[in-house]
Amino acid sequence: MPTQHEMDQAEIRRQIDKIVEGLRTKDLEGLKLLYTPDVVSFDIEPPLQHVGTEAKLKNWNNVFTLFQDVNYEVRDLTLTVGDDVAFGHCFGRLSGTLKNRTATDGMWVRATFCFRKIDGNWLIGHDQVSVPLDIPSGKGVTDLQP
Repeated sequence: MPTQHEMDQAEIRRQIDKIVEGLRTKDLEGLKLLYTPDVVSFDIEPPLQHVGTEAKLKNWNNVFTLFQDVNYEVRDLTLTVGDDVAFGHCFGRLSGTLKNRTATDGMWVRATFCFRKIDGNWLIGHDQVSVPLDIPSGKGVTDLQP
């Protein structure tokens, strides 16, 4: 029989799978259910932080505005799970077909998720997405592979 820790880890992995599915189906309402109302997101695009579910969903809506078809791939997801908080990190890649019908493989980013267990549900209270920085040029490095 699985331990509570193993069941929680499996549930968090399902939450990450729901992000992927929500992006593929452009399901803003489904994505909304994965975040705490006060989520703080350090997303790839400005400003420095996006606070609250609506701000986070605005970022996803921006993706849906640009893309006709969306795919999101997660690699090397690692989780650390406590009783009511957990964190994980992975590599993620958003790709698909843009509205102008141009296919894009996207770029790999580094992603960190912080979860809180609220009323038995693991919700994202913080996430961060980044790319490495080439310090001399001041530009993000977007062609790296995991």
